Amino acid sequence: MLVDIKVPVLAESVAEATLVSWQKRVGDQVKRGDNLIDIETDKVTLEVAALNDGVISEILRDDGETVASDEVIARIDTEAQGTSPAPSEPTQQSLPEMDTKSTDVSDSDLPKLSPAVRNMVAEHKLDVAEIATNTDRVTKEDVLRHIEGSPVASNETADAPQKVTEAPQTVTPPVAQVAAKPETASTPPVAVPVLTSSAGDRPEEKVPMTRLRKRVAERLLSAQHESAILTTFNEVNMQPVMDIRNRYKDEFEKTHGTKLGFMSFFTRAAIEALKKFPVINASVDGDNIVYHGYFDIGIAVSSPRGLVVPIVRDGDSLSLANIETTIRAFGEKARDGKLTMDDLTGGTFTITNGGTFGSLLSTPIINPPQSAILGMHAIQQRPVAENGEVVIRPMMNLALSYDHRIIDGREAVQFLVSIKQQLEDPARLLLQL
Repeated sequence: MLVDIKVPVLAESVAEATLVSWQKRVGDQVKRGDNLIDIETDKVTLEVAALNDGVISEILRDDGETVASDEVIARIDTEAQGTSPAPSEPTQQSLPEMDTKSTDVSDSDLPKLSPAVRNMVAEHKLDVAEIATNTDRVTKEDVLRHIEGSPVASNETADAPQKVTEAPQTVTPPVAQVAAKPETASTPPVAVPVLTSSAGDRPEEKVPMTRLRKRVAERLLSAQHESAILTTFNEVNMQPVMDIRNRYKDEFEKTHGTKLGFMSFFTRAAIEALKKFPVINASVDGDNIVYHGYFDIGIAVSSPRGLVVPIVRDGDSLSLANIETTIRAFGEKARDGKLTMDDLTGGTFTITNGGTFGSLLSTPIINPPQSAILGMHAIQQRPVAENGEVVIRPMMNLALSYDHRIIDGREAVQFLVSIKQQLEDPARLLLQL
């Protein structure tokens, strides 16, 4: 019996995907659940698994081809026996005999590794024999656990959004989120550079854009072409918030099981300011302005595959602990490649923080069809004037980029002032002033 292998059903906003790398060939014996191929969409990488035991009888689309949702890409014969079985695959115990320290991890050397895992091993220069696993193949989760325990890897990898330092937890300016099926690969397929010139000591490489990067470029250009983007700035003294955090962080973590960061304060402050200025929580629909009576806040976080914007829904009904727990969960899901379509869909306002990487000032691009985005930056000790005296305070620059077609400068400036007032006097958050 022939069983069709199809592209997973993609979200409405995702018209097509790209086949990354077949891990099985015609004639290979497969078992139910075996990963057959990785498929890259605008935001996630999907693993297409075999639904039946059998033999790959036909592969209809090759690596690198563009495919549509629900398209047949291969067939499995459930009654046939493999005539060209896959090469015997070494177990974890036999791996030490290989030259696994080489950064050139090939299919023939490590047939048990998926492309995503091979890329991670090569990128971090890992010894596969040292990666602990409970199965006969090293998985992405195994590699991630190994990297987390490696001092070298932790210095080279961007902080996850839940890490609390002197700067808040989220990351760089976002692009519009794309609805997606559950992501199962935590690292994007790394394009193999093509050496186009090697004359002297001035080599050049030509690397094709990934689908994600191309989609990011399209959305950024679209936002700039279709919106009248203007940015206004302010600064906030973070000392009151830092004092509260330092005073209660241990008790907060013990009680709620999550760390007390800065993002929950900014999220709550933004929501209270949005209540005062509802047009900033609105969106544009043709010639209409859609005012949203709810507060779904997009939090831009960095994943191994790029920037994603999961949504904290109904943020006005959440406590600081609920917000911190939700953001932390999103950070872990982004790292592990497990964000779902629901996690990424919607949003009425977005918060992003380039300060995680040291940015002091930026002009974030709005996330259509939203009308505004709040940019946070690094906390820096600076001299400021208080009561006629010069004092040193931990200051953060804030930036609000907004669509001037529907938001006037007065509303944008007052919105930032409201956030500043709440953060510099956190009692206002409790009293919802």
